[in-house]
Amino acid sequence: SSPHRNSSWDAAYERELETFQDIGDAGEIWFGEESMVRIIRWLEKQKVPLDSSVLDIGTGNGVLLIELAKSGYTNLTGIDYSPSAIQLSEKIREKEGMSNIKLKVEDFLAPSAELSGFEICIDKGTFDAISLNPENAEGKRKQYVRSLCSVLKPEGFFLITSCNWTKEELLNEFGEGFEILEELPTPKFCFGGRIGNSVTALVFQRK
Repeated sequence: SSPHRNSSWDAAYERELETFQDIGDAGEIWFGEESMVRIIRWLEKQKVPLDSSVLDIGTGNGVLLIELAKSGYTNLTGIDYSPSAIQLSEKIREKEGMSNIKLKVEDFLAPSAELSGFEICIDKGTFDAISLNPENAEGKRKQYVRSLCSVLKPEGFFLITSCNWTKEELLNEFGEGFEILEELPTPKFCFGGRIGNSVTALVFQRK
């Protein structure tokens, strides 16, 4: 198991797996539905071809891939370093009859050689989880950017949804090798009279 392996996530997916087996429910959707809708709308607005290769980094229960497949995308891959997450997403994929979704147990910080040539990479919360790692978070963030450069084609799109990082911080993290195309609107929340952003969603293009 990899050094940044987070056992609490694994436990969460195991619980979700049991729940799914009990009641056939896809469990909690991380970040809520609106972030998936936001991603799919952007791809549609950009007229991204439906056969573009899409990688979901840290796919979790795979629900985003299911939604992409329902929207007509045909070349979908999901990776997660938690085998329980991949098991769960396989069960959900089977239940939905989505055979064109590929799922693999992969550590994105040490990706296998065949993980390359993607036109679109999507991250909802995985970069957050990696950057919260108490052991060498900064080194892991730099490794994440290196991995992203190796799996995403030049001029490919990277869509990131984050709860921890501001737009400025993300621009700083992904400044090398990527340029920002746009910031996607996200729900605002009010905190002590100041308007804050609970979620940041950005689209980068690889140079």
